[in-house]
Amino acid sequence: MDTAQNTAENTPGDAAEHAVQLAEDLRAIAEEAALGVGPMLREAFRAGAEATEKANAHDLVTAFDRASESAIAAHLFAACPDSRILGEEGGHQGSGRIEWIVDPIDGTSNFAHGVAFFCVSIAAAIDGELLAGVVYDPMAGLLFSANAEGAWLNGEPLRPRAQPEERRASLMTDYPSAEAIEVDGPAAVEAFGILVTRYATVRRTVSGALALAHVAAGWTDVTFGFDTNSWDVAAGALLVRRSGGTYRPYRYDDEARPAHEAPVYIAVGPGGSAGTVTGIVEERLAARRSTGHRK
Repeated sequence: MDTAQNTAENTPGDAAEHAVQLAEDLRAIAEEAALGVGPMLREAFRAGAEATEKANAHDLVTAFDRASESAIAAHLFAACPDSRILGEEGGHQGSGRIEWIVDPIDGTSNFAHGVAFFCVSIAAAIDGELLAGVVYDPMAGLLFSANAEGAWLNGEPLRPRAQPEERRASLMTDYPSAEAIEVDGPAAVEAFGILVTRYATVRRTVSGALALAHVAAGWTDVTFGFDTNSWDVAAGALLVRRSGGTYRPYRYDDEARPAHEAPVYIAVGPGGSAGTVTGIVEERLAARRSTGHRK
C-alpha cells in the first residue's frame, strides 16, 4: 500500500476522500491479519497451551501470543511497508508513519484456561488518531471492524441501543483486579458490591477489547477499566464510537494524550446510563491521585 501522497495539489474534497479510503484500506489489512491467525488459535485452544507468568500469576503469556503477534506483524509490514507496530508482546517494531496497535490474544488467561472469551485486537493510527480497528473472536467467528465511516460485525452495520436504566442494564468490567485491590484496598470491593446491586448483571470477562466490542454490538450496555494499555482498548474504543456509543478516557495527570492511551476509561452504548460507574471511577481516581498512584 502506497501512503505517499502529493497533498499540495489536492483539494479539501480530495483530501477528505483520501482519508476515508485510507481508513478503509487499513481496516481491510487489519481484518486479513486477524483472520490469518484464527486457525492457529482455534487449533491451540483447549489443546494444553502452556502459560507462563509475566508480571504476576494474573498476567499470563503463551507461545501462541508470541506466534500470533509475529504472524500479524509480518502481514502488516508486507501489506503496508510504511508502518510501525506497538505490540503487547513484541513492543515497538519499525518506524513508519502508520502505527499498528496489536494485542495478539486479549484475554490470554481465558485462552490458557479453556474459556472461549478472547480475541485478536488490531488498530491503526496516524499521529495519534485512530483510523481503523478490528476485534476478532476466533472461537465465535465474530469479526468486528471500524473505519472512518462506521462499524460492522461480519460485514453488517452495527446499530446498537443501550438500556437507559441502570437497574435493567448489563455491565462488563474486570474491576477490581488483584492489582486494583492492592491499590484501592477495601474501597475496591465495596465499589464492586455497589455495581452488583445497581446493575441487572455484572460480568467479569478478562478481555477488555472484547467487552468493548460487545458494547459496540449492543450486547452489553457499559464497560470500564483501570490501568489499561493502548493495545487493550484502541480497536474497541473506535468500535464503540463508530457504532454511536461514548468512549470516555480518564488520566491521572493533565498530560495531553490520545484517548486510547489514557489508562482509565468508561464506554457506554448509545442511550445508555453510567452514573454509578462514573461516580466510582471519579472517586477512585481522586483517591489515587491523592496517594500518588500513577500510570
